[in-house]
Order: sequence, then structure tokens, then C-alpha cells
Amino acid sequence: MPGPGSPSPEPASPLTGPESPAPQQRGRDRYFDLLRAIALFRVVLYHLMGWAWLPVVFPSMGVMFALAGNLMSRSLDRRPAPEVVRGRLRRLLPPLWLLGVIAVTGMVLAGWGPGDERHPIWWWLHLGYWVLPISDPPYAAVSHGIEGLVADDWPTALGVPLWYIRAYLWFVLLSPLLRRALRAAPWPTILAPLALSAALEFTSATTTSWRLDSTLTDFATFGSCWLLGMAHHEGVLQKLPRYTVPSLAPAVAAVALWYALRHDLHQNHDLDDMPFAQSLWSFAAVLLLLHLSPRWRTWPPALRRWDGPITLLNSRAVTIYLWHNLCIVVAEPLWDHAWNIQALEQHAPGLLNSPWPVLPLTWLLTALCVLAFGWTEDLAAGRRPTLWPNGRTKGLRGRGR
Repeated sequence: MPGPGSPSPEPASPLTGPESPAPQQRGRDRYFDLLRAIALFRVVLYHLMGWAWLPVVFPSMGVMFALAGNLMSRSLDRRPAPEVVRGRLRRLLPPLWLLGVIAVTGMVLAGWGPGDERHPIWWWLHLGYWVLPISDPPYAAVSHGIEGLVADDWPTALGVPLWYIRAYLWFVLLSPLLRRALRAAPWPTILAPLALSAALEFTSATTTSWRLDSTLTDFATFGSCWLLGMAHHEGVLQKLPRYTVPSLAPAVAAVALWYALRHDLHQNHDLDDMPFAQSLWSFAAVLLLLHLSPRWRTWPPALRRWDGPITLLNSRAVTIYLWHNLCIVVAEPLWDHAWNIQALEQHAPGLLNSPWPVLPLTWLLTALCVLAFGWTEDLAAGRRPTLWPNGRTKGLRGRGR
């Protein structure tokens, strides 16, 4: 799991998004679209601000895994498991490959190479994780940046969130087996990752490989969320008495919050550093959100104005997730140049020290990444590339017919 100051996110399309970006597609659940958009926005905000309370207010990672599990279960209902897994990999990997080509090339040109690991052959072998991320892709700890534009720690900012890609890949590969287990024994299966998380927390259980430890920890932390998403589609949650979830979820959340506070929850030590507390809190939040699910096929009137941004976030969630951290690393030194404006330095030093102006700048840079790299998501999904898929273009065509 990421360490302090590098919280987990986060993405959609293959990761958490819908099968197609078309806003009027039959079967689309706009409530789920809204949750994905909120989760992604929260990820970007958290990576910039680092506030420990943000994952408590909205546990984006658990929500994103749950929605992805729901989508995976729906796909498994329609197509054979090997075909579904291949389709998910086809949609996931091309955006990662594009990032890898650019990132690895930049790091190598800046001096990163085989000498950075214990034996040169390991460096070459580990590069394979940029092709198939069954473990975390490697990256340089620091590299030469660009003075006044990109800090030297840009590879870490770019590489740390990639744990989510690895975790998502394993959930996809295991989903056919997980669905079998879920149908045979629903609640023992759903609760098994929580039990594993408790075992990892309260025993000395470990392996000889940090890579395997990370994979097991992430499965234990978010496996129940993924399974809750599958269970929602399978109708397991709907069979519970209506009072069960509102009674149980707050109790589980209270235990999680108590545990987090006992283990010194603060700005540089949050839920991402407490896998057991994270697993309980995410489980409780996801359980409530799925219980409340209103199944919107069209937007409620109050949300219709947000259709374009929400559709765009869902359609380009992988691109946003993969590139937003690097955009933050670029936006911060760009904003520092504002100190050269004498009027601001004299009259608004608080504004110059504030991270809030960096947020719109980050989203502006992220939008440029969407324009530059987002087309890979369309190609991966077998769609015609679109620069800005907010749903409006297709809607206009539909009205013209």
C-alpha cells in the first residue's frame, strides 16, 4: 500500500467505468456514474491536499472497487469468463502501456537503469510489470526534473498510484472463482477478506516477498468491497431485511473509526496506512451506498446540469487516474512562479501559500492529458476515438435523426 503522503486512489472505464460512455445507454445506472465521478474527484483532491479526513468522508477506493465488481459480475452474466477477462485486460492495458512508454523513456534518459537494483537482470525482468502489472511496475525514486516546472520526485508521483492497477488486475483474474464462491456461500465469501485483513493485522503472518505481501494486503483490504459489488448484482444484498444494513453498517464503521483514532489518525498517517481500519470503514460505507442505491436510469432534475462532467469523468477515468498525480507535480511549481508577481507577494501571501489555486491548475493540466492521451481508452474499448467524450456530441446526433 502507498505510504504516508501518497494515498491510494483510484480511476473507471475499464477500471470502474461503464461499458460505454453514451449517457443514454439502456441499463446504465446514473447513481453509479455519480459515485464514480465523486470517487475520482476525491482522489485528485486528496492527492493534492493530503487531508486525513477525506478518505473517511468518502472512501473512494472501496467505492471504485465495489462498482468495478458490480460491472464485472454483469459482464460475466452475458459472456463466458475467459472472454470477459480478456476484454477487461484489453481495456485496461493500453492506457498503462502509453504511460509506461513515456515514463520509462523519461526515467532512462534521466539516468535510471539496471544499476538501480541489486542485479541488472532484475531491472529488466521487473520492467515486464509495465506490460502485465501482476505486481507494481518499477520506477526511479528520484530523477532529473525540469527546473521550475517538474520536481525531481516526479517518478514517485507517477508510480505510487499504480498499486490500484495491479489490485484491479488481480480482482479481474479472480472474479470467475469469486463469483462461484459467492453463489455457493454468499456471506462467508464476502466476509473472508475482512477475516484475512484481521489476520494480517493481528498476527505476524507475512511472506518473504514485499510484492506478495502488498498483493495480499490489498486483496484483504478491498476484497469485500469488490464482492459487495458482485453481491449487489447477484441480488444477495436485496435479500437482507431492510433494517439489517442501516443497523450493521454504522456499527462496523464505528469500530473502524475507533481503531483509526487509536492508531493516531492524522495528516500524514491516514486510513491508507491502516489496512484493517480501511477494510472495515470501506466495507461499511460501500454497504450503505449499495443499500441506498436508487437505480437512476435518468438523472434527477437537480443533477441534469452535471451530466456532461460526470459522463466525461466516467469515460476518461483511467486516463485521469494515471496522469493526475504527475499533473499535481507540475502544477505546484507552476503556481510557485506566482511569487514573482510583486503585487501578490506583498498583498496576498496567504493566497500564494494556499494549495487551493493549485487545484484548478491541476484539473486544467489533467484536461490536457485527457485530450492528449484519452483516445487510448476508446481504442482499447473498440470505439472510435473521441477527444472530449462528455456525451453531448452523441446526443446531438441522436436528435438530428
